Amino acid sequence: MAEDDVFTFRDTKPTPDMYHVYDDSQKGNNAPALVLDHGSYHCRVGWAVDTNPKLTFRNLMAKLRKEKGKSDVEVLVGNDIANFEAVRFQLKSPFDRDVITQIDTVETVFDYAFSHLGIDTEGSINHPIVLTEAVCNPSPARQFMNELLFECYQVPAVSVGIDALFSLQHNFSKPCVDLPTSLVVRLGYQTTHILPVIGGKCDPQGIRRINLGGLQMISYLHRLLQLKYPSHLSSVTFSRAEELIHDYGYIAEDYLEELSKWADGDFYDSNVRKIQLPFTPAPTAAETSLNLEQQQQRRKENVKRLVEINAKKREERLALDEERLETLQIIQHQLAEVDDALAVKLLRQAEITDEHHLEQEIQNIQDRVSRTRQKMAAAAANLNEEGEPKKPTETAEFQEWLEGIRKQRTEILSRRRERQQRRQELTKRKSAAAQERMRILSMLAKSGGTGPGKKKEDTFGMKDEDWDIYKAVSKDGGGSDSEAEQEKLNDLESALKRYDPNFKNYSGASSNVGEGGSGGFVPTAEFYQLHIGTERIRAPELFFQPSFIGSHQAGVSETIDYVVKLYDSETQLRLVNNVFVTGGCANIPGLLPRLKKDLLSMRPFESAFNVNIAADPAGDAWKGARDFARVAPPSAFLSRSEYQEYGPHYFAEHHASNKRFALTKQ
Repeated sequence: MAEDDVFTFRDTKPTPDMYHVYDDSQKGNNAPALVLDHGSYHCRVGWAVDTNPKLTFRNLMAKLRKEKGKSDVEVLVGNDIANFEAVRFQLKSPFDRDVITQIDTVETVFDYAFSHLGIDTEGSINHPIVLTEAVCNPSPARQFMNELLFECYQVPAVSVGIDALFSLQHNFSKPCVDLPTSLVVRLGYQTTHILPVIGGKCDPQGIRRINLGGLQMISYLHRLLQLKYPSHLSSVTFSRAEELIHDYGYIAEDYLEELSKWADGDFYDSNVRKIQLPFTPAPTAAETSLNLEQQQQRRKENVKRLVEINAKKREERLALDEERLETLQIIQHQLAEVDDALAVKLLRQAEITDEHHLEQEIQNIQDRVSRTRQKMAAAAANLNEEGEPKKPTETAEFQEWLEGIRKQRTEILSRRRERQQRRQELTKRKSAAAQERMRILSMLAKSGGTGPGKKKEDTFGMKDEDWDIYKAVSKDGGGSDSEAEQEKLNDLESALKRYDPNFKNYSGASSNVGEGGSGGFVPTAEFYQLHIGTERIRAPELFFQPSFIGSHQAGVSETIDYVVKLYDSETQLRLVNNVFVTGGCANIPGLLPRLKKDLLSMRPFESAFNVNIAADPAGDAWKGARDFARVAPPSAFLSRSEYQEYGPHYFAEHHASNKRFALTKQ
């Protein structure tokens, strides 16, 4: 990879699932079976006659908060959740380490799946169902699922099986035929399982589970990046950590050797992945200057517009007052020529009570008209005046004025540096400033002791000179950077930036320099980049070294070795001759060479073994269940009558299912 290659997050949003057509060919006595790969990461749903599942969505539900004015709470499932991070704390999974614990969430997910398949039958699902379940699924979890399917959906028959065994069947054998002797490694989202298949069926005595999977791997990478980039906590989300694993993660064949390679600078530069976070560059000096000029121009335009609006309002009020004044003056002249009855009528029309009120109203309007005309004249005179002082126009006066601005700024910065230097000296025990402070403190302590039984009036602070003593012994150096001083400094620098073209060449440290003496941080694109280096191998290595997250469990390779050694040497040879890896995490690059290397170190010298990865590690479980649903005999299904007879804990046993054990009485 070139050093200047920079990648970005895709932040892919899921596409909502379409509603399929439920036609006549899917109804009646020959209705095809429904196949559900009910995984803890993805749920895949389709018909037994389909080549691929019609629906593939995240097996999650989000119940949003009830909005005002809405009677129902909005519930989102799978691909209807546009942004997982926005509803991260409302997400619910039906599973706890692959075991169903939230049956209400399962019902919501099934409702979503059946409705998007277009099934519109009233009160029932008239199709047999082939369903995947957890390895060694507990009886209560199976009971909940059977009750849901038979009591709620009224399905005619149900067959359950292990997803990893369906995947093995799809890759190596025909449906409903004994499975080949194999050691199945199931790398799931919440758990990892090692399943020995002997004599055509899985041997439950040899099954081992590791309580980590893709979820823990992503969570580990998420925490690593948050610790590495604390400034970007909000940008390093769980979904983005998942994207990094999918795109850049790989499993090292030899972890320690691979880590040593990353210590080399050339190897690091060629293999690191730089991810650019969203970034808005800071404006340049020219852009800032332009923005200031634009703001100033906009301010002038706003002032001018307000002046014009006020002038227009004054003109309107003046016109109304003059019209009212003219009307009242006409009435005043008419009162001397008409009788009393008509005079009262005229006054009433003008909303005047008597002649005295009329004279008072005329006088008030005349005063108001006079004041309005004066304001209009003053506004017209000030319309062309600028609201800020102008710079001196004469060259000599301008240079003198500019030099005064520079001097004031230098004095403020000098006072700041002196205060900072004094504060630094006071922190040193043997400095002259610290010794002087201790001498003054000791003198003050001695002057306060007048002997037992004697009291002396404390007059410290009554004199102005006492303030100098206080400043001398104060730990902050007798002063601090005040807001008024900062505002004054900002005003001076604004004037220098505007009128002095050489200001940036001699200004030195910025006025925003803090106590530590460093200037303000200017963000760059490089600051908003994530460098994914050793994290590419550290997170996937969790499958082989769970101790990274404090787990005391063995890794995948150690567990394989433990399970194989449970059997005799002949069975061991048959098991390792077909180590079959399936599950979504089997897509991580480098898994096959790592397993081969570890098996080579475990097995006896020159012994044979073979490792295979499923053709489609994530999707072969559904395809194997589909193949099974097409040819499975009725005995492989639990019918409604058997459910009613044997109870909800019962299930039909077959080559890809769990082993049924008789329930013992307590």
